[in-house]
Amino acid sequence: MNNSPWETVIGLEIHTQLATHSKIFSGAATAYGAEANTQACAVDLGMPGVLPVLNQEAVHKAITFGLAIEAEIAPYSVFARKNYFYPDLPKGYQISQLDHPIVGKGYLDIDLDGDTKRIGITRAHLEEDAGKSLHENFHGYSGIDLNRAGTPLLEIVSEPDLRSAKEAVAYMRKVHELVRYLEICDGNMQEGSFRCDANVSVRPKGQAAFGTRTEIKNINSFKFVEKAINYEVERQIEIIENGGRIIQETRLYDANKDETRPMRSKEEANDYRYFPDPDLLPVRLDDHLKAQLKAALPELPGAKKQRFQTQYQLEHDSAQALTSSRPMADYFEEVVQHTALEPKLCANWLTGELTAALNKADLDIQDAPLSAARLAGLLQRISDQTISGKIAKHVFDSLWQHPDSTADSIIAEQGLTQITDSNAIEAIIDKIIADNPDQVEQYRSGKDKVFAFFVGQVMKAMQGKANPTEVNKMLLAKLK
Repeated sequence: MNNSPWETVIGLEIHTQLATHSKIFSGAATAYGAEANTQACAVDLGMPGVLPVLNQEAVHKAITFGLAIEAEIAPYSVFARKNYFYPDLPKGYQISQLDHPIVGKGYLDIDLDGDTKRIGITRAHLEEDAGKSLHENFHGYSGIDLNRAGTPLLEIVSEPDLRSAKEAVAYMRKVHELVRYLEICDGNMQEGSFRCDANVSVRPKGQAAFGTRTEIKNINSFKFVEKAINYEVERQIEIIENGGRIIQETRLYDANKDETRPMRSKEEANDYRYFPDPDLLPVRLDDHLKAQLKAALPELPGAKKQRFQTQYQLEHDSAQALTSSRPMADYFEEVVQHTALEPKLCANWLTGELTAALNKADLDIQDAPLSAARLAGLLQRISDQTISGKIAKHVFDSLWQHPDSTADSIIAEQGLTQITDSNAIEAIIDKIIADNPDQVEQYRSGKDKVFAFFVGQVMKAMQGKANPTEVNKMLLAKLK
């Protein structure tokens, strides 16, 4: 239990790059990894006389997110100019939304330590991304890459409902999971497709008023979000307890030093001199479009998890792991459909061997060299006792390494079929009991753990091919 007299208050602003082929106000491409400044057109460069044209697909993706969080979808939204100077912003302003965002109040529920907590979402608004300043390999200069300028972003702003770094990470993971389910963002944090700013303050427990907040900018991993918030909380508490006061400012997190450091004083909305963009008409939405987009929503993670628990009789943690990504959930259901097997056996192999192999190879499920049909073939041979669970792991490795193989072909080629002949098993057991009288005496005198020794000896003698159930049953009878 936390006995600290201080309460942490956190709100996250999550910047989600929308998965459109072109930018939000121009036809330039958004593909990642192009040579610097090859995907920036006259609109992105802020050339005189050019006009922005709104990308309809970006609007649809924003509405889709709003529907998924049960948010208010604004029938009328406005783009505004956010004025500031920075080298990677050639226009001298960023097109964003202020007073009339496209998505209003909504919520997401997070699960943490067995408890569910509802986190309010204040708004989600559309805006364009800025370019990128490059500081490496320029020998005292900075380079500017404007490929990213104009890339469509959906900024998702939470209420200050988060009370710990762990809650912040759980909420961020939930948003990450959702935008990938909706296929509105690829969620690639290393490429900057999904990043966040964290607003952090502390206050004495029981105090209603918020403390002075700082904003930690551009954090692009779940681990760094947790570490940055924890550092900032400790820093603020130490300052206050030593008689100082917190300055409202923007800070950066240095992962190498595990600390936050000042970037600039924190701006308010009036510092940016927002005003409606005169080149863009207000966006007016009708109920027909919202109904179309709502009908196209996929089964959402929470609903899918509940269905997996009910339909497949899975435990909470297993259902949570399988529905954490849409491709993983689809893979599981495909395995189940290919077999008449117990869903729990399928779930155990997906959350165990398959997940371990994916992590080791640093692959996503959709890139796995083992199809759902081929894994189903392996699980059927475990179920009908053609092979033991131990041998199945060997077959799994072979399937992973040889994409054209099947479980049946590997079992046949390597002679791995499980031995169920009770006479053959009995002969081996009789020999091992005869060869190990001391262990027999120990077992019969009450040392039950010695039983595992006999099981191991039998399985070793039979090269792991003996039916484990038959081995255990026969050993128990003979060691009485």
